[in-house]
Amino acid sequence: MTLTDPAASASPNPVRAARLAVPALPTRPQTLRHQSVLPHEQPPVRHQPRREPVDTRAGAPVLDIAIPVFNEENVLEESLRRLHGHLTDSFPHTFRITVADNASTDNTLKIAERLARELPELSVIRFSESGRGNALRHVWLASSSPVLAYMEADLSTDLSALAPLLAPLISGHSDLAIGTRLARTSRVTRRPWREFVSRSYNSLLHASMGTHVSDAQCGFKAIRADVAHQVLPYTKDNAWFFDTELLIVAERCGLRIHEVPVDWTDDPNASVDVVRTAVADVRGMVRLTRELASGRIPLEQLRAALSRGPVPPPAPQNSTLGRLPRQAARAVAWTAAYVLLFLLGRSFLDPQPANIAALVATALATRQRFEGLAGLGIRLALTSGALALLPLITTPDRWLEGAAVVGASLAASVIRFLLFRRTLAPDVT
Repeated sequence: MTLTDPAASASPNPVRAARLAVPALPTRPQTLRHQSVLPHEQPPVRHQPRREPVDTRAGAPVLDIAIPVFNEENVLEESLRRLHGHLTDSFPHTFRITVADNASTDNTLKIAERLARELPELSVIRFSESGRGNALRHVWLASSSPVLAYMEADLSTDLSALAPLLAPLISGHSDLAIGTRLARTSRVTRRPWREFVSRSYNSLLHASMGTHVSDAQCGFKAIRADVAHQVLPYTKDNAWFFDTELLIVAERCGLRIHEVPVDWTDDPNASVDVVRTAVADVRGMVRLTRELASGRIPLEQLRAALSRGPVPPPAPQNSTLGRLPRQAARAVAWTAAYVLLFLLGRSFLDPQPANIAALVATALATRQRFEGLAGLGIRLALTSGALALLPLITTPDRWLEGAAVVGASLAASVIRFLLFRRTLAPDVT
């Protein structure tokens, strides 16, 4: 059965109206039931409150998993049958699979409609405009299921990760769950340049937005509906940046995000324009930064509505002076790795490109956390400036250039310490 959205709005048809109605939202945070404590027992340790487990006996399907599609006629039927079979065999609760067709121009819609007539758990929604974010926002807001998820149409993620993705949401432990291709235990098969773009994007995201998720763009995510219905209206992106925007807003609201290492096989026939998508994502980051600073997104109200309770304060840290020796050692180690990569890059690159490549590569290899873009900018400005001034003073060779960037990098560490008063060196984990 197909639902049509001529105005970019997922309006359900009468047959499924009861199943797709948006449930009422809780008006205040839920708390745990109190338990009595015997006199001889010690009071229990106070844990951060969790959400109530999902009621798996309700009338609506427990899980609604969306599959955004655009011209996927070559893989759609096989993927839907495989996903349906996996859920039927291994998922112990009711489910629905919603195909969100983003204005496909091939036979994608016809294939999805034919399968929907055969498989009762499958429904189809047609959108007049393309855009993954637009489709997911409308499908999730219209769904009556308590747990919402989405996957790519080619099922690049191995389905064995679906159970650990959904379990913490059903139990009430977590608010969102995401797959990650960048964890140490993930097994990923994809082209090296896609790996580089993915790691570079997430590193830029950590530096500029302060997010802590390891893989914001992995097409394998789930969210509790009671959380989604309050957060989604404040997301604006209709394309690929939707995932990142949702995660950043969720983090700023103090929501708990669970990460699942996945086994991922890249589709060699994927038609995504990586460069164009990257440019759009950078624009999205700029827009979201501006909106967060202006207060367009009411974070305080969302935190109050979605709060799990106060988070225990962090353990006290040593004084700044007590940490100086360790931080200085980290600065020296990081700079040594950076200058080694710079010298290797100089064998086939000019000084400035070699410098940029070495900075990015060292940051990725050591999982560096900068003090936002300011820290990265300081390091880049000083090292680039040193390389630019060196030819005005003498005729530099490769080793003199190396000495210049070593001094500039260490100077950047000192300046960052004086500015931020928190770290003397990048945090290497």
